[in-house]
Amino acid sequence: MRKRSVIVKTVFIILLLWNGNVQAGKSPEAPENLRPAAGQVVSLEVRANGVQIYECKASADDAKRFEWVFKAPEADLFDDTGAKVGRHYAGPTWEANDGSKVVGEMKARGDSPDPGAIPWLLLTAKATSGDGVLSRTKSIQRLSTVGGKAPAEECIAAMAGKETRVPYKAVYYFYVEGQ
Repeated sequence: MRKRSVIVKTVFIILLLWNGNVQAGKSPEAPENLRPAAGQVVSLEVRANGVQIYECKASADDAKRFEWVFKAPEADLFDDTGAKVGRHYAGPTWEANDGSKVVGEMKARGDSPDPGAIPWLLLTAKATSGDGVLSRTKSIQRLSTVGGKAPAEECIAAMAGKETRVPYKAVYYFYVEGQ
């Protein structure tokens, strides 16, 4: 049974490479502060389609003032053929269909060229697990964002605890140490 599992994972990775998702060595255009460490190369590019979840809460600075606070992302991840290859959720965590995962930690952020979109990010891998496409990830970039910003709707005391889900899209690039 273990041998079959290894074969299935290997075939998945080969298919992922065959479909053109791996852009080894070709990094996307990004501001200097959002570039991964020297020697890291793109191992996977996925498109996210989902929501950014916000909650109406009292401000940390003034308990009488309320504001929308980011809670978590929730998105499906797709390859360039449109096939679903994973999901993205709180942590922030990215999980591939092969069971491998990476949990990121914020390193840098920059404004999106689209003023109506959430920021572009560079994250470092805080933890990885599994034996698959995300298991060797060192850095993650979030670029080409669309939407996802906190609601323009006012957040007031009567709305405390209310959640809202704002649609967003982004492209995530996963980096590994160069070969």
